[in-house]
Amino acid sequence: MSARSFFKLAGMVACVIFALPMRGSDAPAFRAAVVKMDITPDTPQMLRGYSPRMSTKVHDRIYHRIVALDDGATSFVLISSDLCSLSPAYCDRVTGNLAKDLGLPPENIWWSITHTHSSPYVGTPGLGSMIMTNRFQFRMDETYTALVEKTLVDGVRQARQKLEPAKLGVGRGYAEANINRRARDADGQVRLGMNPSAPVDRRIGLLRLDKAGGAPLVLIANYAMHATVLGASNTVVSADAPGVVAEYVEEKTGAPMLYLNGAAGNLAPIYSTRLPTEVRLLSQFKVLLGDPILDANRRLRATTAEVKLRASRIIIETPKRPGLKWSDELKDYLRVAKDGAETLLVPLRFLRINNDTVIWSAPMELFCEIASDIRDRSPFLNTLYVGYTNGTFGYLPTEQEFLAGGYESATNPFTASAAGHLSAAVNRHLREVHTARN
Repeated sequence: MSARSFFKLAGMVACVIFALPMRGSDAPAFRAAVVKMDITPDTPQMLRGYSPRMSTKVHDRIYHRIVALDDGATSFVLISSDLCSLSPAYCDRVTGNLAKDLGLPPENIWWSITHTHSSPYVGTPGLGSMIMTNRFQFRMDETYTALVEKTLVDGVRQARQKLEPAKLGVGRGYAEANINRRARDADGQVRLGMNPSAPVDRRIGLLRLDKAGGAPLVLIANYAMHATVLGASNTVVSADAPGVVAEYVEEKTGAPMLYLNGAAGNLAPIYSTRLPTEVRLLSQFKVLLGDPILDANRRLRATTAEVKLRASRIIIETPKRPGLKWSDELKDYLRVAKDGAETLLVPLRFLRINNDTVIWSAPMELFCEIASDIRDRSPFLNTLYVGYTNGTFGYLPTEQEFLAGGYESATNPFTASAAGHLSAAVNRHLREVHTARN
């Protein structure tokens, strides 16, 4: 189903689609698989995340890491890519076509990115062409975009072909690898920097998939942190801290690790935007975040083969920022009333795992306070938020922080009321999903 078709179906109200699991003892066993696909460019590329700059070499390789899940009734695909930013329309086209080819509901393929600021431009401009036009004054490398698409499609197909009986466990950890980056000056202005007294979310969410015999199959680690250890003058291709952490954990466990970024809109790594000569600081995140992930994994002892999945999707509606010229590429995400009022239509996705765990995702850079409050109110024992998923509409600050100003408040299409609209819709949907027993 195309994005346009879905939004037409949604109309004026939120649309909820459930993929119901099978019941009874004859239901097939839970299966899973993981595939790691190299997407490192072999030619110089314009790097995204700050002002465009041409890459000079590769510091570390970048990947798609893909997990396929199947409980016998619901098939689900989770992708984590070492990329910076993707257009929602581009993501919906790529994953929508893939879902159609595979016979899956479109909400059952999540394409998340780690948000590394040292990766190439991919796909169409999306929101950037409206808000940061100076970053798109060059010809996009369509050959590299085609490579990213092909390896993603091939990887998903391989993962689904490799499905094997598996077990799943959920755990938690804690790491002091991040810090609030909304620094306040004496004059009250908000600037990018460090603010140790401001809100921060340091919880690690962990999912582990084991093979039927108990050997680790894949770790999925959820942590909120901008991938900006390397700064604006950096010209090396890198997966930044998320990639360094993933490779370190993989080396220690012998299994792939997906890094799922969280509500990192106002959270930076503890060492942030450093000069290229300080690239050595990347390795410190092996200790700052890699070791806490490994510790959480050691403490996660219980896994189960009794796994039921339920996927759903809703649309939140919130006013568009007045005066912002909208791109035709994103026309399916905007409704214009007869009186000229403009409303954004933003898709959110949910994956319920059994009766105690839910993962929800949004195409935005959410401020950590919003996701933390939703987690605290959630009826589920485990609630994980995954940002930068199926594209991004930019930052979503709290109402208070939106009105305080600063970079994040200026680079999004929302109004100050958007955080309240999102929280209300997510809280309501989580209660509905929790009530809908298998």
